[in-house]
Amino acid sequence: MMQLKEKKPKEKCKNLGEERGEMNSGSRKSGRKKAAPKTPGYDTRIMNHHPRRYVALKVMYFGQRFYGFSLEAQMDPTVESEIFKALEKTRLLIGEKKEIQYSRCGRTDKGVSAVGQVIALYLRSKRKDIDAHNKHSGETVPEEQDGQPGEIDYVRVLNGVLPKDIRIVGWCPVPSDFSARFSCLSREYKYFFWSDNLNLSVMETAGKKLIGEHDFRNFCKMDAVKVHNYRRNVMSFEISPCNMRFQGHQLYAIKIKGSAFLWHQVRCMVAVLFMIGQGLESPEVIDALLDTRTLRKPQYLMAPEIPLVLLSCEFEGLKFSCSSDAGQALHAHLENECRLYHLQAAIFHEALLSHLPLSIGAENKDASSNGVTRKKASHVPLMSRETEPSYEERRAKLETVKLRA
Repeated sequence: MMQLKEKKPKEKCKNLGEERGEMNSGSRKSGRKKAAPKTPGYDTRIMNHHPRRYVALKVMYFGQRFYGFSLEAQMDPTVESEIFKALEKTRLLIGEKKEIQYSRCGRTDKGVSAVGQVIALYLRSKRKDIDAHNKHSGETVPEEQDGQPGEIDYVRVLNGVLPKDIRIVGWCPVPSDFSARFSCLSREYKYFFWSDNLNLSVMETAGKKLIGEHDFRNFCKMDAVKVHNYRRNVMSFEISPCNMRFQGHQLYAIKIKGSAFLWHQVRCMVAVLFMIGQGLESPEVIDALLDTRTLRKPQYLMAPEIPLVLLSCEFEGLKFSCSSDAGQALHAHLENECRLYHLQAAIFHEALLSHLPLSIGAENKDASSNGVTRKKASHVPLMSRETEPSYEERRAKLETVKLRA
């Protein structure tokens, strides 16, 4: 299995970040399984006589069983490790790791899902005219043209070997200077939640305060080693109902779009909005946390990871596509997975109806925890809580450690 490095842009990009994965190995429980040693697959160097092309792949995955997206997590499984196992098994990789120019758009947390993640890399091709074609992002590649063979059906080939909770949903040729991370214009996330005992109108009013360019250091997990600019631009925010109910409870989704996001930024924003929706905080707490004079972030728990989905990554001119056969197979697979999860939900619902006393259900009717079981306690206002170290304090500590070393 290849260890990967993201392709770096030729020009320095400013104000760019991403919702990073929970890759802090110090927070892992010792009982969790470490990544197995990488076993060598086929030798990609012997494939160098094959033509290749630079492509972007759109990826969806259900993140519950993965230790984040990035292979660098050093824990198995990750989404990226499974993708590269499939690439090796199908012999689509050509050349050594430094030659594939790999990049990813988002580095999602452990447990977070995606329906529009994007990666880019060089893959084996059947076309001999690929150099000219790859100059045009968004090119539509026919099955056969002017006697040239059709391209490899990347979607069908990879989906044939990927685990059922990861799927390639489309591909697109891209120019050689494309980066899935730095060429991205915006990312959009959805966070699903049950609306019980939440004042949605107040939550939406508070959420609108997040729109615009702000310093979001109080809405993220600070990484003072790698991140020094905490200003990010949130382009839109909305709360809307989903087409799903359970025992009279309505499912809603928060949709947030931004140019880029900090580590855990979305989950931190959602956590504060939940406090506001429960009446524990006022919408004005958003203003206080966005104020750069608030140098230290109050201590609070992030919203759970499972309901978060990377919905889409926007690029200029990219048009992802797949063959009709691959599209039909993908649709059938996703439909089957939906049916399977509904069947599992029906089993749990049957257990709920058959075995739990009604009094227990009544005591736990409050669903505003949205997946988190917590002991009831008096709420301590955010601005009165203990705080985390500031960025300046973290940097000073790092410099002290360097000097001692």
